[in-house]
Amino acid sequence: MRGLLASSVGVTCAAALALSLTSPAVAARPVSPAAERPASGAEAPGSTQSLPLAPLASRDFTLAPADEQGLARRDVRHFSLAGVIWDDPDTELHGRVQIRTRAAGTDTWSGWQDLEAHNDDTADPGTAERISGRVHGATAPLWVGDSDGVEVRVRAEADHRTEDMARGSRTVTTTAPLPAGLRLELVDPGESAPASTRREAAAAGAPHRAVARSGPTAEPAEDPATMDTSAPAAEPPEDPAAMDTSAPAAEPPEDPAAMDASAANAGLAAPGAIEIPALNRQQTEQELFALRAGELTERQRTKPYIGARPRIVTRRGWGADERLRERKFVYTKKVKAAFVHHTASGNGYRCTQVPSLIRGIYRYHVKSMGWRDIGYNFLVDKCGNIYEGRAGGVARPVLGAHTLGFNTNSVGIAVVGSYGSKKPPAAVTNAVARLSAWKLGLYGGNPKGRTYLKSGGGNRYPKGRKVRLNVISGHRDGFATECPGRQLYRKLGSTRTTAARLQGR
Repeated sequence: MRGLLASSVGVTCAAALALSLTSPAVAARPVSPAAERPASGAEAPGSTQSLPLAPLASRDFTLAPADEQGLARRDVRHFSLAGVIWDDPDTELHGRVQIRTRAAGTDTWSGWQDLEAHNDDTADPGTAERISGRVHGATAPLWVGDSDGVEVRVRAEADHRTEDMARGSRTVTTTAPLPAGLRLELVDPGESAPASTRREAAAAGAPHRAVARSGPTAEPAEDPATMDTSAPAAEPPEDPAAMDTSAPAAEPPEDPAAMDASAANAGLAAPGAIEIPALNRQQTEQELFALRAGELTERQRTKPYIGARPRIVTRRGWGADERLRERKFVYTKKVKAAFVHHTASGNGYRCTQVPSLIRGIYRYHVKSMGWRDIGYNFLVDKCGNIYEGRAGGVARPVLGAHTLGFNTNSVGIAVVGSYGSKKPPAAVTNAVARLSAWKLGLYGGNPKGRTYLKSGGGNRYPKGRKVRLNVISGHRDGFATECPGRQLYRKLGSTRTTAARLQGR
């Protein structure tokens, strides 16, 4: 997904209910929190500050003012995740993007941190999502923790070359222009828990912030006969002593989009569940026959090679605001391959912060980059927890925006963190293997095998070429990138072996 290549190009590194829904417009670029407020009048959790960059006075006299842009130190509203965007998604940023931040409520500033400038996770060329007119070029987002001060600089990459002249030689320095419309995006992912988590916290007499950040637990199923989907019953008042006063006070009514996202997992979990529980191997095989009975091959019916379904935190579990994304779900025909990524958002997070971190990435993908939803189909944190990504149902072939040119008939699994120089924990590789063994098994995929995918166009394979790939591939196998990081990529061989074993192969 992310990482600078050695080349000058420097391009680097996402039977259940069938739903057909309308798709509302998504804002072209981040707007003020007031403009993001939903029609109901309740303030949406989270916000995005979008600040235009300006030319900086460079100490390098080979650079023109337009070749270095940024923002001087300033106070800002609280944020936890940052990135830089620009107008044209097809324009590459050849240069270095750095940020330093101040921890909220302190005078402590971080050192300069790099933002990965080459963010090539995106929808395929020519798709409705890609040509919507809302998409921007962007760096990878960086998780910085609760902050209220920021400074940023973007410096064009200088190219030095020697030219021969009649009386000797000279060194000529040139720079590629920075993209137009550079803006700093500061994302507050919001602190409020989903309604189900708040109810559980109130029932337990515990602060709902703690519940939201410590990892969700299964929510008891509701009786369908008592559910009023047109007007959800009012939520019981919470104990003031258990309330998180930093979170929005009012919980908005159940949104139809949230109900749609939950219904897409029908048959796997109860409506409104905050997690899809793990199953054993026998239960998973029975579920496979129930979900895909009419689509299984004779070989799959005789010997269903599939790994036990792992525990998956739902979108409701990590607190997705379903009003941000487009309503419509988009599917491909099947899942033939899994592409492994890393988010390049840094490793300085605690696993209890991951729901908040994912909400930040989700908001950045939708509000800042202009995508219809979060790009990845699944996310895995460094503790091995698995999270539902793009909405549409975890067992279904949801079209993601994760591997440019190869989003069709594939699934994108993103490991939260940066794994170029840092080795992934065993919990990460085990979780990716367990998830792949189950998800690929739903469609008869052999984790140790190879398959063909048709390229939708990219910097490695032209549009229309049929490419033979590992069923479990790294992002770099389909696109010229360093994603999923050198250290994580090195672990894919053992991941394939483990996933195949979990399928019973």
